[in-house]
Amino acid sequence: MKTRVAPPLPARFAVLADIHGNSSALRAVLDDIARYRVSSVLVLGDHFSGPLDPAGTAAHLLGLPAYCLRGNHDRYLLEQDRARMGPSDQVAFDALDAAALAWVAELPEVLDFGDVWACHATPLADDVYWTHRVDAAGNLLPRGIEEVAEWARGVTASLLLCAHTHLPTLWHLPGGQVLLNPGSVGCPAYDDTTPVPHKVETRTPAATWALVSRDGAGWHVAHHHVLYDTRDMVARARSNGREDWARAVAVGRL
Repeated sequence: MKTRVAPPLPARFAVLADIHGNSSALRAVLDDIARYRVSSVLVLGDHFSGPLDPAGTAAHLLGLPAYCLRGNHDRYLLEQDRARMGPSDQVAFDALDAAALAWVAELPEVLDFGDVWACHATPLADDVYWTHRVDAAGNLLPRGIEEVAEWARGVTASLLLCAHTHLPTLWHLPGGQVLLNPGSVGCPAYDDTTPVPHKVETRTPAATWALVSRDGAGWHVAHHHVLYDTRDMVARARSNGREDWARAVAVGRL
């Protein structure tokens, strides 16, 4: 996977992911982050794809002094013909200008800060859940902790960052590593067809992010849930014919 090596992070930083074109949620999260005076922000991919406000999201994100990486939906914008894209990716592709797409093309798949290591989904793929699995009936279930730890083999960092499920998650692995998913800024519920049809619902409209700090005792994580005015994004989803997204943004359920 395309890896960017970066200098070590400060003792306190913010982690966010899965904005999915929700500019209102992004603004609310950035305002909340500003209260904590962090000097570094990490954004773990899937920045724009969604029937909301990809261009407005790009206007905020491209000017942000943040470490950003590429998610699976960012990859789809680069690799797929428009006709083969899903409807949310098509909205983003049509809304983003050449500069935004060029920015996406330069994103790494992995950010390596030494003792902090970040990807969108797993160390091996950008479209597989790391901490969860989907059974044959479409139920989302936690993976066994040994399986989760096995996927981290070869990564020596003590803090591992992932996204993709949209679920705020914190796991302490048997070997001592910490695995953190900050949740989703802009998409609190969705359905998918891979590996079988299933739904993921946070059951809250809140935008989520994580504040991470470190001291002599180890890593400390605070998940933040930020309520914001969803009305503009709900209206945009409906104007794009996506009642599923409108409900997801409004209530965190499908």
